[in-house]
Amino acid sequence: MPASYSRFSGGNIGRLAGLSDGVFAIAMTLLVLELHAPVLEAVHHQSPVWESGALDAERGLWQALVLLAPKLLTYFMSFLTLGIFWVGQQTQLNQFERANRHLTWIHLAFLAAVSLMPFSTALLGEYIDYRLALVIYWLNLLLLGAMLLASITYGHRAGLLKAEVDHDTRRAHRRRIVVYQLMYAVATALSAVNTYVSILLIVLFQLNSAIAPRIWRLSSF
Repeated sequence: MPASYSRFSGGNIGRLAGLSDGVFAIAMTLLVLELHAPVLEAVHHQSPVWESGALDAERGLWQALVLLAPKLLTYFMSFLTLGIFWVGQQTQLNQFERANRHLTWIHLAFLAAVSLMPFSTALLGEYIDYRLALVIYWLNLLLLGAMLLASITYGHRAGLLKAEVDHDTRRAHRRRIVVYQLMYAVATALSAVNTYVSILLIVLFQLNSAIAPRIWRLSSF
């Protein structure tokens, strides 16, 4: 195997980050393409609101938007998911001194999981009451977390990290990944009660990860 293929220079970290930006951008765009404006069968002719029946068509549109709510919910959840994992990956890449072939393939596997997010989101949005759809979505989250954990673990063992990335920093990265994956697993398990309970918890965990105010006792993760 040529040496140029088995070992990459430090500059390839930037190229890997650029590829990641493109994949995330496409995945986020595909999420919103699953949202389609509702189509009403009735032809609406606008009339003054005080006329009899003037608001009937408006109520029809409102009802159609309510039916679209599950897809809006899963879109919001998945956009948060991709944003969180993009930040996590970029944070990791900034801590690598250089890359090699194995690290590159770990991140390509991570990006493969990213590209699956529009599918798992569309499936959950269409079958939001089905536990299997939620489990498939959770497996997508699990794969994302596993690849980031593999990245930081392998990077340390292969000596690819920058000298200033100490034990406490690596430990904080691993702890954050593991803790949130455990919380996602617990939330998914609660689909035995109701899938909406699971989705609400996942969204709350994501909001805690992304913005303040933070959930008590989780602020250190």
